[in-house]
Amino acid sequence: MTTPIEQRAQPLRERYAQAKAADPKARIRTLAEQLQVSEVELVAAQCGDLTSIQLTSPAQDIFKELGALGRVMALTRNDWCVHERHGKYEDIRAGKSMGIVLGPDIDLRVFFGPWATSWAVNDGGRRSIQFFDKAGVAIHKVYVTDETDAAAYDALVQKFTSHDPQWPVIEPATAPAENQNGEATPSLRTDWLAMQDTHEFHNLLQRHKVSRMTALRAVGPDLAQEVSNDLAERMLQAVAERDISFMCFVGNHGMIQIHSGPIKKVMRTGPWFNVLEPHFNLHLNTTTIASTWIVNKPTADGWVTSLECYTDQGDLIAQFFGARKPGIPELSSWRELLCGYCQQPLAA
Repeated sequence: MTTPIEQRAQPLRERYAQAKAADPKARIRTLAEQLQVSEVELVAAQCGDLTSIQLTSPAQDIFKELGALGRVMALTRNDWCVHERHGKYEDIRAGKSMGIVLGPDIDLRVFFGPWATSWAVNDGGRRSIQFFDKAGVAIHKVYVTDETDAAAYDALVQKFTSHDPQWPVIEPATAPAENQNGEATPSLRTDWLAMQDTHEFHNLLQRHKVSRMTALRAVGPDLAQEVSNDLAERMLQAVAERDISFMCFVGNHGMIQIHSGPIKKVMRTGPWFNVLEPHFNLHLNTTTIASTWIVNKPTADGWVTSLECYTDQGDLIAQFFGARKPGIPELSSWRELLCGYCQQPLAA
């Protein structure tokens, strides 16, 4: 007898095969959009070369044990940017709603609220653990590499294999509250100038009930000024040429992934500007950048400067900082680089 899951899967596999034949190089995320289904449904249906195993909930139980795999490739993306980082999951903490990974290579900030299902995926021999949100969109993926403990991966999958797999229930995505614009008041600037830590910024936005874009536009050019949209590419080229150690933050509503360190190889491929290091890859679709800002925040360690890229809807694509740790001032080479891009001086 055909199972309910197979009844859902078979028609989807046929549609996927047709779409893949028409566009063989298309990635699964793109094909999901074309077929007007979620990526997790294609994973559940085992479309194309995919085989998948649904894992048990909650995802935190799986996440806590990723360190056993040794070196892997961690991938976090949004619709406009992909961040890939090789390394080990170390110093893992996973609570009910928040989590963190603080290794020297894999550096993550986790928001478990939107997480829904977890899967072990084999895509033509490329194995991974993949975590999806309630809308079926991938939040985070962990790929096996040549340096991964393959036996540990197999053991992890076996331990968490669901013995009662279900077709994923898809809930439509809702727009984050941050995109609902309130009005900035003069006290926003006062509170901005009173910050002692960059992590206070999110609370500042919530307290004033404003989006990031509203705050950036209102606070004054010495604290936030709009710059040319080609600046992310120019900055990455300059960082590579000058050997400046920097931080690159890319995230979605369930995960922020961070790279820290220098880079050497950058290259454009069509609309994508890429960082191509053995341990770190970044793929930034520069055609989606609608506004770029240099942002200046006070901290107990001095001013901290970032370059930030946004979509036309005000979504944060990527953030870039000079490499630093709490208690250490910002790199002067990074500060000088960003100040050199500014038409008006930053507060100092």
